[in-house]
Amino acid sequence: MTTGVGTVRRRAAVLVLAALTAIVATGCTGGDGTPAGDASPPAPTSTGEPWYDEVNPAPAAGSVGGPGSPCPLPVSFSLPEQWTPKPIQVPEGELAEVLGEAFTRRGGATARCEVDGRRAGGGFLRVWTADDPAVEARPALEAFVAGEEKVSGQEFRSVRAGGVDAVEATWVSTSELTEDTNRSWAFAVRAGGRTVLVTVSENLLAEATDLLPGYRLAGRSLTVG
Repeated sequence: MTTGVGTVRRRAAVLVLAALTAIVATGCTGGDGTPAGDASPPAPTSTGEPWYDEVNPAPAAGSVGGPGSPCPLPVSFSLPEQWTPKPIQVPEGELAEVLGEAFTRRGGATARCEVDGRRAGGGFLRVWTADDPAVEARPALEAFVAGEEKVSGQEFRSVRAGGVDAVEATWVSTSELTEDTNRSWAFAVRAGGRTVLVTVSENLLAEATDLLPGYRLAGRSLTVG
């Protein structure tokens, strides 16, 4: 089949027009590639360590934080099958209070709810609230990460959790007692007049691919109020 000169010229004109359109679109974006006037951060696309964005959310089978939930929270989100929420309470007694302080308070935040996913092989999700109602999401998350043991490799990025702006972090912590290293992930949002953090951490029985489907579901389905 032969191609006429007119056809070639029309195709060339289309290519030139497409190139000019791309140049104009690029010129109308902010310095980070976000269209001017659009404050929403781009969807993260980092595969592998440390973010594992290729891991998809687990199917929803329950929820936490809404009316009738075991954990009254400023946010609510969906949970995978066999993930069970329960409120966190600081034990009573002098020794219990010391131990409880170590496990329920960190970096200016207090643990409010624990979602147990061990039956599904998924470890734990924990929900925290910042003690200072005025602290914004980024500084609250930075303080939380700094409160971990021997922290390294901290990274932060802007994301969306449900329909709201959020800040996400990942980091590696090393136990001073056992020298074991574990990677953690967390996101923070403003809700109900304070900052709420949702966290998940690797452990001896749960790796990133076990934990992140439940964590991604929480972030994808989160609603405020």
